[in-house]
Amino acid sequence: MGDTVRRPVTDRSAFVADLLHHFERRGFAGAPRHLGVDEAGRDTFSHLPGEVPSRFRRWGDGQVAAAGGLLRSFHEATRGSCLAGAHPVVCHHDPGPNNTVFRDGLPVAFIDFDMARPGDPLEDLGYMAWTWCVSSKPQAPSVRAQAAQLRVLADAYGLDVPARGRLLDAVLDRQTGNALRWHGLLGDSTWTMADGPQIRARIDWSRREHAFTADHHDVFTDALLRPFPRSTSSSRRVPTGEEGGRAAAPPDVPFTARRPAGAGPG
Repeated sequence: MGDTVRRPVTDRSAFVADLLHHFERRGFAGAPRHLGVDEAGRDTFSHLPGEVPSRFRRWGDGQVAAAGGLLRSFHEATRGSCLAGAHPVVCHHDPGPNNTVFRDGLPVAFIDFDMARPGDPLEDLGYMAWTWCVSSKPQAPSVRAQAAQLRVLADAYGLDVPARGRLLDAVLDRQTGNALRWHGLLGDSTWTMADGPQIRARIDWSRREHAFTADHHDVFTDALLRPFPRSTSSSRRVPTGEEGGRAAAPPDVPFTARRPAGAGPG
């Protein structure tokens, strides 16, 4: 609506408003501003000009690097804040390309903070690594090319050596969680019977992605750690728990079709 975006108030609205006000105070420009509640009781946000991709696709190294830097700035803006609580940072929990605004071909901001909550940076990095760099699709780049791009992401974020050793486990956690969330929607009354095949296809896709990532775990991790020496402390898993964000959709399904009717904008 004009230069604003309006969405129904939810049980997450207060936290999102606090987070966006915090970003504004900290000078973080990679998020919309919360402008209050309109006369219809809807949350009102500033509109960020640019393109938001409707589908997964191949991203260039420069785009991946910019996304990694943007995510690091997001996290650092919340580190040590009351919003992060006892956790290291506030995580977006859904920093895929579909929730990213691009200008001149580069990511400049995140949108859709419904799933934002305190967490560990690897929860976001695991999802970003998957949705920006890793794909089991036959037409996707080679495994080694994907591994090299994971390294681009880790370097751009400034990920330390122990965390690099845990990144693939974070990716696997997010893929497992994605399949479980889609499976849970099979019994959701807001979906129709006609949605069942699409949901099952997304479950199958998530499982294929998990199997692909697990099969090439060593190649991906070697790229992340080279030329850094391996550390015995880098093998510890970092669980992402239930705070992992909404379910991702496969590359050939538009992002706008991912959510049940009445659930609000995607």
